[in-house]
This record gives sequence, structure tokens and C-alpha cells, in this order.
Amino acid sequence: MNNPDRISELIARIALHDRAAFSELYDATSAKLFGVCLRILKERSLAEDAMQDTFVKVWKNADRYQVNGLSPMTWLITIARNTAIDRLRRTKPDADLSDYAEVLPAPGVTPEGAAIAASDAKRLNGCLGELEEQRAEAVKAVYLNGWSYAELASSFDMPVNTVRTWLRRGLISLRECMSR
Repeated sequence: MNNPDRISELIARIALHDRAAFSELYDATSAKLFGVCLRILKERSLAEDAMQDTFVKVWKNADRYQVNGLSPMTWLITIARNTAIDRLRRTKPDADLSDYAEVLPAPGVTPEGAAIAASDAKRLNGCLGELEEQRAEAVKAVYLNGWSYAELASSFDMPVNTVRTWLRRGLISLRECMSR
């Protein structure tokens, strides 16, 4: 049946729980909807189960269908498609994590990462050694020990803005040194 008006009428009657209309709709649309389910699920038994679920949903939700100028088959196909996709998701076996052992990175630092970090730390310590002693201490206190600018200014007995200038200049020097 390719008559959208007739299918819309059947859906409206199904909303009133008309069993004859349901049977007629099933006869008219089941082949098309089964094809949709089978295309997604690729297995006849799964597609048949999805079809049953589809028509249960049509029976329960027919009152939600709205005639809006679109084909009622679009509504039915959408229900069948979504039902088949949901069933496909439920039937997929859980992946065995051993299948991904080579794909998933191990937690923690890799040997390569550790070597790079050690090299960078060594370079950073060398660059900190090139700074004036007070400025190097200020950078370490703020960026490694988590001190605030106010705490640093208090410990050096300097104004906060002077400490900020030291830090900014120290970071510029460190950036230049690390880029060499």
C-alpha cells in the first residue's frame, strides 16, 4: 500500500485501539519495515524480533503520530530503524579488553616519556642556574612550591610589583634558554 492518506487513517484508528486497523497496517507495511530491520541487523531472527518490537511501539504510540504533510511511512520507518539500532547495540558482545592491549596505552609514564622528562628537567635546572640567584629562587617558590606573589614579596621584603617583574623577566629568560 503506497497511499499515505490510508496509512495515516490506519494509524489514527490504531490510536483508538482498533485491532482491524492494526492488522491492515501490518499487512500493508510489514515487508518494507522488515527490510529496514534486516538491513541493519543482518540476521533474520534479530530482524523479526525488531519488527515485533516496532509494531508494539506503533500500537502503544500511535496517538503520538501527527499528520504534518510528511509521509506516515517515514514515521514507521523511523520507529523500525531506531528499534533495530537499539537491538543491534544490545546484542553486540562486550569487547574483551585483551583485544585492545596493544591499542590502549598503559597508565603512567612510558620509558620514553620518562627519558624526555628527565632531559627537560636537567635542561630546566641548567637554565635556572643561569638566572640571578634571587630570581631563580623566586621562580622556584612560585611555580614549584605554589607560593603566592604576596608570600614571595613578604619573604624577600620587596613590593609585590617588583616580585612580579622578577618573575616575568625570569620566565622570559627561561624560555629563551630552553629554546636553545
